[in-house]
Amino acid sequence: MGSNNFEVGTAFPMSTRLQRLGHLLLISILTAVCGSDSTPEGLRMLLLGAVLLLLALPSLGQETTEKPGALLPMPKGACAGWMAGIPGHPGHNGTPGRDGRDGVPGEKGEKGDTGLTGPKGDTGESGVTGVEGPRGFPGIPGRKGEPGESAYVYRSAFSVGLETRVTVPNMPIRFTKIFYNQQNHYDVTTGKFHCNIPGLYYFSFHITVYLKDVKVSLYKKDKAVLFTYDQYQDKNVDQASGSVLLYLEKGDQVWLQAYGDEENNGVYADNVNDSIFTGFLLYHNIE
Repeated sequence: MGSNNFEVGTAFPMSTRLQRLGHLLLISILTAVCGSDSTPEGLRMLLLGAVLLLLALPSLGQETTEKPGALLPMPKGACAGWMAGIPGHPGHNGTPGRDGRDGVPGEKGEKGDTGLTGPKGDTGESGVTGVEGPRGFPGIPGRKGEPGESAYVYRSAFSVGLETRVTVPNMPIRFTKIFYNQQNHYDVTTGKFHCNIPGLYYFSFHITVYLKDVKVSLYKKDKAVLFTYDQYQDKNVDQASGSVLLYLEKGDQVWLQAYGDEENNGVYADNVNDSIFTGFLLYHNIE
């Protein structure tokens, strides 16, 4: 093995074409084994060459044209006395490389279509009340309404006075001086008020007292409902008065009269002193 050539034809007869292929494969294997390439890539090349050589060997015997004993020259740089080793295991994958630089931003795309309308949102909270605005102009007056039904006004009132000082005790006092009696509900001949409109009435009287004491009653339907007494003071004019609210039915009568004996009949009137009797309807009964 000291020479640079070795005999191949004695064991592996080959044709000219296959001889060239085997020669190239052998040179690659020797270079990988004896060379300085010990990287996983070199080992993979060695393994690949061995596989290709094994696949080519079965057909070498069928195409033998060369004479036995031909010698193949040794590859340059091959080591003497070499021996092929067992192929090594594939190496581990290397670590991933670093991320590349960011690319240049692309051109702005075209505007997309309008999306679908979303659902209605919840009602928000009420805002703060704003400042009151200026007063507006007056509106146009509306149309005149239809005439309503005329309301009938119920009236009943009187006010009378005493013209003479002559009165009879325990009898109705006849007030013949008329201040108001438009409805003629007061009868001057009897001195009594006759109720023509049922309802609530107000009655009052003011009596001048002179020379004697006075006892006066207001009657309703032959029954005294109000009493007034005034004691005469010597050489002095005095007054007795009273008022009352009475509910009257139609046909009821109201009047004034002095009760007791003649000594209690000091009812008086003259041209400067009056004794009066007044009454009027407050509201009528609608039933």
